[in-house]
Parts: sequence; structure tokens; C-alpha cells
Amino acid sequence: MRTIVYLFIGILFGITMFKSEAASWFRIYEMFKFDAFHMYGIIGSALVIGVITIQLIKKFDIKSFYGETIHFYPKTRSASRYLIGGIIFGLGWALAGACPGPMFTLIGAGFAPILVVIAAAILGTFLYGILKDKLPH
Repeated sequence: MRTIVYLFIGILFGITMFKSEAASWFRIYEMFKFDAFHMYGIIGSALVIGVITIQLIKKFDIKSFYGETIHFYPKTRSASRYLIGGIIFGLGWALAGACPGPMFTLIGAGFAPILVVIAAAILGTFLYGILKDKLPH
């Protein structure tokens, strides 16, 4: 039953990404050229909703789908961690025209070239697994 719920949530997320044009290469290109507010509005809305949701989880002690307590752990702050990660993520996003969220949405919309991006993302994740002990965290 949980699989069906997760599948439904994923489909709903994909439809939202596609209809909001967050999966549009043109909208992403506009954002990186600072020509339009569209993507910044979507990202800002997601940020506000995320902050509110986390505060509600903490305040009302909301449990996970499995009935487990959700824990939030403080992260250590490291300028190099965020700088290096942000640069790599931003370059990949700009070159591919897609962030990880809409990659699978684009497959569903019939854009086969995104398979190259997905393969590169999988390779990058694999390389991170190999190199994670040598990277700043």
C-alpha cells in the first residue's frame, strides 16, 4: 500500500513540476541569465513551504509514514563545503538544464536526451561514494 502512496506522490510531483514549467530548459536558462523571476518564485515558495513544514513537524511531533519520530540533527558549518558543493551543483544544473527534481519528469514528458543527464548523475553519485572520505564535510 505504501508503494502506491509513494507512486501517487511522485506522479503528483512530476505533474506539478511539468505544469509549473520547473522542468523547462528555457525557464532554467532564463533563471541563470537573471531574465525572469519564474524559477526564483518556485524555489522561494518551496523554501517557505519547507521551513513551515519542518516547524510544524517539530511543534506537533509529527511521525513518519512508518510511525517513527522524525529527528533533525544540527549540521556543522563549513564554507568550503557549501562553496564547492554549490559550484558543482550549479555547473551541472546549468550545463544539463535540469536539476535532480525534474529529471525523471522530463523522461515522462518524452525527452529522451535527459537519459544522458541521468546517467551522469548516477556516475556522479557513485564517484561521491568513492571519494566522500576525502571531501570536506
